[in-house]
Amino acid sequence: MGVLSGKQKNEPLHFGEAYDVWQFSMVAKGCVSANRALSYHAGDKDLKSIIGDIINQAELEIAECDEILVHNGIVPFPDLPDRPEAKLEDIPIGARFTDVEIAAMISTDMAAGLVACSQIMGKCIREDIGALFAKYHATKAAIGLKALRLSKEKGWLVPPPLQLARPQEEETTK
Repeated sequence: MGVLSGKQKNEPLHFGEAYDVWQFSMVAKGCVSANRALSYHAGDKDLKSIIGDIINQAELEIAECDEILVHNGIVPFPDLPDRPEAKLEDIPIGARFTDVEIAAMISTDMAAGLVACSQIMGKCIREDIGALFAKYHATKAAIGLKALRLSKEKGWLVPPPLQLARPQEEETTK
């Protein structure tokens, strides 16, 4: 029986998989910290709910990725310290992120997460790792869609230039 023909969890990670899982856990730990801070800045309750979804997803990613790392004898990136809680009204106006800025930041982060998950899935030879990142991809896409809908509903979305009507091509005669 070959090295890669047994139970998925007992197969070795290749160096790319090991690094990607380690790095993804590290980024997720930063995501929890940053989004906790953003939740203190957010005033809109629907936006706070989406930020809560992002934090919950990142905490799940940390737990699952760190479990894989430990199972494979790799020390995960250390946990970051918890942020002290702050009240929106205690944050000076000049230092406060607005809901519009926060919505744009989380949408950008979800888009970057989709790209990262796709790249990791493309490099995997362990099917369980590929499936795990496909699950993360689907969840990030769903959260990104919620953020997009919220931004449209609240009038926060600034679309790129839209081509409403195409110019008619002039027929040239030869």
